[in-house]
Amino acid sequence: MKVALYARYSSDNQRDASIEDQLRACRSYADTQGWTIVDSYSDRAISGASLIRPGIQDLIADANAGRFQILLTEAMDRLSRDQEDIAGLFKRMSFGGVKIVTLSEGVINHLHIGLTGTMNALYLRELANKTRRGLRGRVEQGKSGGGLSYGYDVVKQRDIHGEAICGERSINHDQAQIVRRIFQAYADGKSPKAIALSLNAAGHRGPLSGVWSPSTINGNRERGTGILNNELYIGRLTWNRLRYIKDPSTGKRVSRLNPESEWTLHDVPDLRIIEQDLWDAVKARQSKTTWSQKSRGSGTHPLNGLRRPTHLLTGLIKCGCCGGGFSMISQNHLGCSTARNKGTCDNRLTIRRDVLEKSVLNGLRTQMMDPGLFHEFCEEFTREVNRLRMEKGADLATLRSELPRIERELDKAIQAILDGVPGSRLKDRIGQLEARKAEIEARLVDAPPPPPLLHPNMARLYRERIETLHAHLQDPVQATQAVEAIRTLITRIKLIPEDGILAIWLEGDLAAMLGFASHKRNAANQKRAASHPDRDVLDAFMVQDTMVAGAGFEPVTFRL
Repeated sequence: MKVALYARYSSDNQRDASIEDQLRACRSYADTQGWTIVDSYSDRAISGASLIRPGIQDLIADANAGRFQILLTEAMDRLSRDQEDIAGLFKRMSFGGVKIVTLSEGVINHLHIGLTGTMNALYLRELANKTRRGLRGRVEQGKSGGGLSYGYDVVKQRDIHGEAICGERSINHDQAQIVRRIFQAYADGKSPKAIALSLNAAGHRGPLSGVWSPSTINGNRERGTGILNNELYIGRLTWNRLRYIKDPSTGKRVSRLNPESEWTLHDVPDLRIIEQDLWDAVKARQSKTTWSQKSRGSGTHPLNGLRRPTHLLTGLIKCGCCGGGFSMISQNHLGCSTARNKGTCDNRLTIRRDVLEKSVLNGLRTQMMDPGLFHEFCEEFTREVNRLRMEKGADLATLRSELPRIERELDKAIQAILDGVPGSRLKDRIGQLEARKAEIEARLVDAPPPPPLLHPNMARLYRERIETLHAHLQDPVQATQAVEAIRTLITRIKLIPEDGILAIWLEGDLAAMLGFASHKRNAANQKRAASHPDRDVLDAFMVQDTMVAGAGFEPVTFRL
């Protein structure tokens, strides 16, 4: 009889010599049976949870070719520990006329497949559960329960018994600098692709392959993958966010997101690399520029609106005749897309892109927030705010005057009880007074403070900031952030034919302009602003973003 031998070792027996030990025992048994060994097959350091193994695949192919009649191995779990796989292998061997024999169980039949296959599957599940329990305990002690994140080193330590202490990490300061650089660049408006290109050009090695890619930086926000989503950088250890299962078709591990209630969180402040304000800035930008799984089913692809504009005014220019968009019709000129693509608009005039951008920037600087017009707006705004304050103040004054009356009635009710009036007769009335008193006090506490007034110097501040942004457009490092800031000030640009040329009508978002002019100075500007002669006055009259956003300002429009 021709016989083939098979041996395997995996994580439960990590010895390369184990293969030879298994084959030696099988050869000895085959000799006692008088069988002829035609070949031997093996898989080293590969789990038995799948048949996607080179050795077992070669064995199956040779069995189908009729090279041998007996398959000899040490035990069934060497062939596979998966119920489906061991049953499938048994069927294939039976179809090819091959008998399976093991040193432990003898000749394998259907009863072995059912019982032993079940026991092997339970062994795999119990092994996984024990491993997870051990990892959870390690995480709850503030130690890593997974692989090594970029920016950290493994700390090799041993306990008093000489056993290795697993999960200890320390900050790799060189890599931490790269992590901070990535976060800052993304917060400043750079794309993951641009960041990856700059890191590779500078010769900085990334994780694993050593080459930076956009996916390495961006990852998946919901799954917590990628440099920008690793909460360990803010000193928060998150474990069990994902679970991994094997695809039965390919044998490859596939990740699945666990419910948030099953996550294990632990604070490890000693491992923090990124400051909280920078982390929050990155998360805020991600919420606007990344596609969440929750966005599915909206009918349109959510990423269509997330494309970075090609030029400063891309997507903001509209035709004054048909309302359609203006697009590049040559290397330097813009034209009405509707007129050229559909023929339903008669506006065939064009304008150079650089001329339009220069005109718009000049209009933002000179016409929007004009001091005279802004002074008039301030007066009107102040009158409206005062009117609203008076109305709200009258309501609050009424509530405040009601409180003493309720207090007096409560005192009278208590005195009546002391004078002998049965408390049951006054119980309901006292309850009503107490409830009304609590309601008034809650409304007075929750009453928002009056909004600050607009200061006339805000127009000058706006112009100064526009000048700064104009200078930043020429700086490759700050250009992206400057473009985004300028685009927030513009609602749309209409190009209307007048006397053979395109007249430019700039429509600006006044609320955005006020917020832009009153935007709080960052740390880099505070030192310079400290010597400003009007600093205290301007701070006192700073416009709150919530007030501006809710004021309902109409867009302002100017012809350039």
